[in-house]
Amino acid sequence: MSNNLKILLASPRGFCAGVERAIEIVNQALVKYGSPVYVRHEIVHNKQVVDDLKKRGAIFVEELSEIEDFSRPVIFSAHGVPKKVPEEAKIKNLSYIDATCPLVSKVHKEAEQLFNNGFDIVLIGHKNHPEVIGTMGQLPVGAIKLIETIDDAKKLKPGIFNKHLAYITQTTLSIDDTAEITNYLQEKFPGIKGPIKKDICYATTNRQKAVKQIAPDCEMFFIIGSKSSSNSARLVEVAKKAGCKNSTLISSEENLPIEMIKKCKKIGISSGASAPEYLVTDLIEKIKKYCRVVVEKVVVADEKVVFKIPKELN
Repeated sequence: MSNNLKILLASPRGFCAGVERAIEIVNQALVKYGSPVYVRHEIVHNKQVVDDLKKRGAIFVEELSEIEDFSRPVIFSAHGVPKKVPEEAKIKNLSYIDATCPLVSKVHKEAEQLFNNGFDIVLIGHKNHPEVIGTMGQLPVGAIKLIETIDDAKKLKPGIFNKHLAYITQTTLSIDDTAEITNYLQEKFPGIKGPIKKDICYATTNRQKAVKQIAPDCEMFFIIGSKSSSNSARLVEVAKKAGCKNSTLISSEENLPIEMIKKCKKIGISSGASAPEYLVTDLIEKIKKYCRVVVEKVVVADEKVVFKIPKELN
């Protein structure tokens, strides 16, 4: 073992308050109601978390129509759901618990208020992401126009909107990419109304800041997270844009490129907001088998946010 390797470990990383709350809701529901409890969609986008909850008695479904036992409760995922989902649950006489992240719920409320006040609404987000489906599903079809890129923004014609125009965003976007789009919208549509507090959540912001600070010094950068995790994918993009072109998203079952790592002097590690910390620990331990490792934690923020779980589980 001849190679010395410094690992720059981003902080904050991993679980955010919304993810911790959602997982705790499923655990507490299993304690209170016993197994099984149903969960509509992955509670958070991480295979290890989902597999662990399955072992404890959670059954994951994509739609309420897949539920076989209507006497059991169903939990809505942290990403939020369209309004038609709780309405369907009421029709089926299903007991449900909403684990939507409070910061996503904030965007839902913004959308409703804007719509009720006569605004046309543009949503910046990723098509078919469950959070976007949930946000658009708060209002009638066609009430929200989705744009994904600066090119989409450039295709917007002023004539298609009334004089009241507003934008909202998905909570897990790239800060820089979103700023480019919102700046363009503000130039093209003077007077467009934005959120009073930015929609991109504090955890997304902090994790991207930490990666951005570390990436220029790294030869390789690893983001631990699932391919379906939007915030994890954005962290890879941030690392690449900040100067570490050899940045990649890894999940625990993937083989590490050890031979490439052994050639490095310095690498960076972070994890998406739905990735448990033991995956970070496991990755570092694997690398230690091949390199003499020094870990340096790079802290850009101290997160103390905690979201309460619903009253019915207290």
